[in-house]
Amino acid sequence: MKHVTLGSGDSSGLDVSRLGLGCMGMSAFYSGARADDAASVRTLHRAIDLGITFFDTAEIYGPYLNEELLGRALAGKRDQLVLATKFGTLRHRTDGSYGLDGSPENVRLSVEGSLARLGTDHIDLYYQHRMDPGVPVEDTVGALAELIIEGKIRHYGLSEAAPTTIRRAHAVHPVTALQTEYSLWTRDPEAEILPLVRELGIGFVPYSPLGRGFLTGEIRSLDQLDEKDFRRSNPRFVGENLDANIRIVEQVDAVAREAGATPAQVALAWLLAQGDDLAPIPGTKRIERLEENVAAERLILSAEQLVTLGAIEPGVGDRYADMSTVNR
Repeated sequence: MKHVTLGSGDSSGLDVSRLGLGCMGMSAFYSGARADDAASVRTLHRAIDLGITFFDTAEIYGPYLNEELLGRALAGKRDQLVLATKFGTLRHRTDGSYGLDGSPENVRLSVEGSLARLGTDHIDLYYQHRMDPGVPVEDTVGALAELIIEGKIRHYGLSEAAPTTIRRAHAVHPVTALQTEYSLWTRDPEAEILPLVRELGIGFVPYSPLGRGFLTGEIRSLDQLDEKDFRRSNPRFVGENLDANIRIVEQVDAVAREAGATPAQVALAWLLAQGDDLAPIPGTKRIERLEENVAAERLILSAEQLVTLGAIEPGVGDRYADMSTVNR
């Protein structure tokens, strides 16, 4: 598999596989989470066999369960891998409850827990999961810079940050990567975020590159999802929005039939064609889906197909029921 360097604006940079693996769904928020950890471990091992080096998790996935799963599964294989995890959505200064906390104290409490659960002495890429409006980003980044000096983290990133926040953070210490939702049904980053990170030399990591599984074409009804599945309350999956968004899958599927590929492969190939500085992290618990996704790296879409896909209108409905924590 090809590799890309995240953070060309940072002299050290971070080498990662062109496609990473988002591990959230193995342990949290989606149907089947925690149902078969052994199968998830097999998928993680197969990912390594296929050349994936970039694994994404967060302390809130579980909470904690996903980091623990990766710690067990990747033991003895750590040196060849890039581990990315996230902090800032659990309050360790109090009772560990859900809530934004970007304070320097919380940064340090968070990283120690993640290091222990992942079974490692350093984290390759440490993201602030959501921006805390109560703490200046300069203070948070100052604490992260100290952790880099101490060797506990190698690089830091931001997730769902606004352009002004990115600039402020980057002025304190270079941001290696920005993680934000980007796919054929979420085109928001194209207006400001992508031009900005390219200007600053910040790598871009699209999460949910398959539209939370929607772009695979398999989700047609909420009845297919577990009662506790996060997507049941996601505006894009509800009522008339779901019906309207099926048109996206139908258009992607038409290109897939023409290209002799699956809708998921076409969606990923389109995203990869948007720039060599992108490292998408499609998630899955299953080996067969993993192998399908990895094959997308070899799929070359024609110029006409790229134009057709690029003309698809984005999804109907907000990305989250509460959009107040993104783009700030």
